[in-house]
Amino acid sequence: MTNTKDIIVKLKAVREEKGLSYSDILDLMEKNGDYLAKSTLSRVFAEGSEEQSFKYEETIRPIAKALLDIETIEDTDDLDTQAMKILLTYKIDRIKELEASVQSLEASLANEKVKYHEKLDKEREQYARTIEFLKEQISLKDKRMDQLLNAIFEKDNQHKELLELILSCPARQGKEC
Repeated sequence: MTNTKDIIVKLKAVREEKGLSYSDILDLMEKNGDYLAKSTLSRVFAEGSEEQSFKYEETIRPIAKALLDIETIEDTDDLDTQAMKILLTYKIDRIKELEASVQSLEASLANEKVKYHEKLDKEREQYARTIEFLKEQISLKDKRMDQLLNAIFEKDNQHKELLELILSCPARQGKEC
């Protein structure tokens, strides 16, 4: 596959051959429905620019489309050129389809993530309510156990007092109470 370095070199040669100014190129691009800032255009055609990195779709393609007329099939083109332009058009359309598919899949994924997080939030909320209920139940049971223990201690104390009364009763020792 041709890299952008080779494309930029060829674009510079075509511009030089046709004697086009930046304004001429921008006018051609505007006729094609493309727009590029003049500063970006000057960076592409600057000396040593082939060593820089440019985005193909946003920068290189609109310039190539204007200078090389690569996407318009003409009767004057030979069969190989027409075939290559048809293939290029097909690939551009296919790329657009795939990009749309990627966007659709990303949107679906984002939607699924939202649904999943909502589900998790509901489950967390339910578990939090369950934990709170169980804590209340434990607290209630602790209070009841404390009450029972207090009742047992009180009963033990009463039992102890009664036993002492019985044991210390004078009638038990043969005396009257």
